Amino acid sequence: MTLILIAFFVCSLVTPALFKKFGVKTFYALAVVPALSLAAVLTQTSRILHGEDAWVESVPWIPQLNLSLTFRLDVLSFIMCLLVLGVGSLVLFYCASYFSPKQKGVGAFAAYLFGFAGAMFGLVTSDDVLVMFIFWEITTILSYLLIGFSRTRLSARRSALQAMTITTFGGLAMFIGLVIVGQALGTYSLHEWMRRGADWAADIQAGHGNISLGLLSTAMILILAGAVSKSALIPMHFWLPGAMAAPTPVSAYLHAAAMVKAGIYLLLRLSPAFAQVDAWHYTLLILGSFTMIFGGYVALKQFDLKLILAYGTVSQLGFLALIISLGTPDAIYAAIAMTLAHSMFKAALFLTVGIIDHQAGTRDIRKMSGIYRRAPKLFAVGAISAASMAGVPLFAGFVAKEAVLETAIHDLSTWAGMFAFASVVIGSIFTFAYSARFVWGAFARKRESYMLDEGVKYCADVDYALAKHGKNQYSPDTQFHSVEGSFLAAPAVLTLLTVVFGLYPEPLHKLIAAHVKTVGEYELHLALWHGLTPALFTSLGIMVVGLLIFLFREPVEKIQTSIPELPRARHIHRGVMDVLDRFAVWVTAKTQRGSLAFYLSVILVTAVTVPTVALFVQETPPLKGVRVTESPVQWVIAIVMIVAAIVAATVRKRFLAILMVSVTGYGMVLIFALRSAPDLALTQLLVETISMIAFVLALRVLPREMPREDVGERKNPLNKTTRLVIAIGFAVLMMALAMFTFSSRSLDPISLEMPKLAYEHGHGYNTVNVTLVDMRGWDTFGEISVLALAATGVASLIFIGGRNDSIGAHPTTEALRVVERSYTEGKQSRQRQISAEFAHVEEERDPFLLAGRTLPPESRSLLMEVMTRLIFHTLLIVSLYMLVAGHNLPGGGFAGGLIAGLAFSIRYLAGGGTELRMATPFSAGTFLGAGLAIAVLYVVWPLFIGDAAFTSHVYDFWLPVFGDVHFVTTIIFDVGVYLLVIGLVLDILRSLGQGVDDAIADHTVNINEEVVATPHRKADS
Repeated sequence: MTLILIAFFVCSLVTPALFKKFGVKTFYALAVVPALSLAAVLTQTSRILHGEDAWVESVPWIPQLNLSLTFRLDVLSFIMCLLVLGVGSLVLFYCASYFSPKQKGVGAFAAYLFGFAGAMFGLVTSDDVLVMFIFWEITTILSYLLIGFSRTRLSARRSALQAMTITTFGGLAMFIGLVIVGQALGTYSLHEWMRRGADWAADIQAGHGNISLGLLSTAMILILAGAVSKSALIPMHFWLPGAMAAPTPVSAYLHAAAMVKAGIYLLLRLSPAFAQVDAWHYTLLILGSFTMIFGGYVALKQFDLKLILAYGTVSQLGFLALIISLGTPDAIYAAIAMTLAHSMFKAALFLTVGIIDHQAGTRDIRKMSGIYRRAPKLFAVGAISAASMAGVPLFAGFVAKEAVLETAIHDLSTWAGMFAFASVVIGSIFTFAYSARFVWGAFARKRESYMLDEGVKYCADVDYALAKHGKNQYSPDTQFHSVEGSFLAAPAVLTLLTVVFGLYPEPLHKLIAAHVKTVGEYELHLALWHGLTPALFTSLGIMVVGLLIFLFREPVEKIQTSIPELPRARHIHRGVMDVLDRFAVWVTAKTQRGSLAFYLSVILVTAVTVPTVALFVQETPPLKGVRVTESPVQWVIAIVMIVAAIVAATVRKRFLAILMVSVTGYGMVLIFALRSAPDLALTQLLVETISMIAFVLALRVLPREMPREDVGERKNPLNKTTRLVIAIGFAVLMMALAMFTFSSRSLDPISLEMPKLAYEHGHGYNTVNVTLVDMRGWDTFGEISVLALAATGVASLIFIGGRNDSIGAHPTTEALRVVERSYTEGKQSRQRQISAEFAHVEEERDPFLLAGRTLPPESRSLLMEVMTRLIFHTLLIVSLYMLVAGHNLPGGGFAGGLIAGLAFSIRYLAGGGTELRMATPFSAGTFLGAGLAIAVLYVVWPLFIGDAAFTSHVYDFWLPVFGDVHFVTTIIFDVGVYLLVIGLVLDILRSLGQGVDDAIADHTVNINEEVVATPHRKADS
């Protein structure tokens, strides 16, 4: 089973590539995979039928959660696999003829459909409930993509979103119910639920269980919500008719044999265990009954062939749920038989409709006439499958419906049994009527009075056209292209199976009986003839009444039209979604106000309120052993930081405010240093410096002074006071949390063991660095991934068309762009003349600061250029030293990357964006990608040699000059961090530095062009 799932997964990935080369013929190859998988499943037939142990495969997944990929092929899973793989193979084969070779997007469609088949196989074979739920949600996502295949059509997009919304809502509710039951039973194995569930539920109803009856009933309702939404029962039925916007192969597979059967499968699986719970029994009984009758009634009103089948499917799903609700072994037997029969005839009918739509160009029964004469083989397929759906003798549908009627008749001793029997009879009458309507609408000749005027253009065949002499004359036959054998093969195979299992249902009986034996004693036996039984007479009565409804279809249509319609469910759903959308817009308008102060206020108020309530409302923690300070120097630093913070909050000069904020950061550096934390002090120092440079660069596009007051302050004079209260409250809470945290400690902190762990397991003396790259490597990996995303986000905001950081351009191209344009258009500015002259002197460029002479003379600093010459290489060497020494001494990849980034920052400040471009051998994106790739390689490499991720190794060897070398492989991960941090800094410099430079230059050129052009315009005027 695991190999089958892997095959589906791999084939889904390569399918789009195969379509590019082989086109729609790829469908034939894809059809082979589920066919071979079905053959592999059929090899287990002997084991299944003889009651031997199920085929079980288990692969450990998350041992800490006792979660494993466990797959079990028992009888019920075997039956569902026959549907999923068998019908799936036929539908894929059918797709090769259905889709045009020139149609776009078919490769992705095939991948989704093929992946859906694999997900359904995983769903019906999963023994772990949580794994089953994962496959359940995968089918939801893939069905959304399949229904929305025609993405250019609003109806397809809306239907896909509607289906996903409904089924996702039900799936989430079901997940809660599954967790409740799983926790109460102490296992998430479906096999164990089947074995122990009935006794456990009985104990709870008797008042002896480990949970209350109310909680059990709630869990049942939640689980049913998932099954009801997936199987389109009232009130969540309306997504299924809307899903007919999908291509017909999707309807045939998802909405007849696979997706909607997922809910039925879950009901069949759990009903033996929970059918005795009233919430389960009566909910299914009522929803199933109303769904069956409603679906059949609405199907009689439809003119679209797919909608007739869609509402018929809704009715049949209600029929199945109704039978399952009875919960007896006979009911399970009948429900499985009906599930098999329904999948065969309904999939065949959908495929038949696909052929009609493909060949005639319409599905409207008011536009079709006489197709049975143009396509007799197709007519035979459609008529036989529809007869099976109607419950006509000789076909599988009749045999299965006989079993259902036998079960319902034997349960007439209670009001629930009588209600179920009446619902089955009424629903079956509607089923016969809309089955006859389908055959008549798709294939029969119709009167001119019935055909729409728009449909006349489809009736162009003069060979069968009759003269129009009154309303009772037949309409000419619909134009219909001949059907190829390969196109008709899939529905023909399903129809053949319907006939075979109708005439000889013994194989199905043996298969179903093998499962029902595990549930309890049963009495049913599938057979074409049981004698003159009440079930047979009931079937005959159903067919007679259904035939009368069809024969008097015009009066019935008039009656249905005259009855006032209730609001349609899809319109109610759309209205609810519109209300939610408007509410979301209102909430967004109230909360997303474009004010940073407002956002921070919400965050900080929440951060103050929640911990305060938790601290003081429930229980006030102890406060003991608190030391205010350990050194008078800390008081001095604290006072300086407080004063700097107050100045930053009150000053109007932006640059001064940034300096004051930096003072608070450098104050933290001193506190870390005083507390003997050199790594933290070094990192804080570098981060603060880089941040200050970034802020200063960004200031160039902001006003020098901050506004005196904003709109909020004019409306609310207490705004500043409110901000002050929030700020002080947050600060006090943070201090209180720190004190309470240390005061509440009752055990020795784990930090006391960190140096020992760092040395023995991480093979290093620097506890901080070893913790980051070894003991808590996953945290660091997540953080550097966020850094890469942040760098990409910053660059995307500035460089809309790309990073614009390639290094292959001429070193002075960007710097000369503005200069050359200004020079050629007659601008006589001394600054630009000098820049242009120096820029063209290729042979006299500065040997180190390559872009120095491209800067205007007044923008150059001789002292800065000299200092850059002195310290650039030194900083790079120091950064490399920090990288290699960080495992045992202060430093590491993060600190080393920041030092290298600081070196490039100095290079940029000395020579501008062009100098930065020439200083770096690779682009920022290359640094980011290489760093992340090296980190990923370090993480996954141990897995290939049998070790756990992040496993480090130590090598001691001797090298000339270096002497004894103690090499720990975590340095590889540190190299990835080092490169990624460099890339981050370069992205910031090029975004806030070079990007802003280019914007200012463009703005200057535009102004100068306007000044130059103005005299000419005046002269022309």
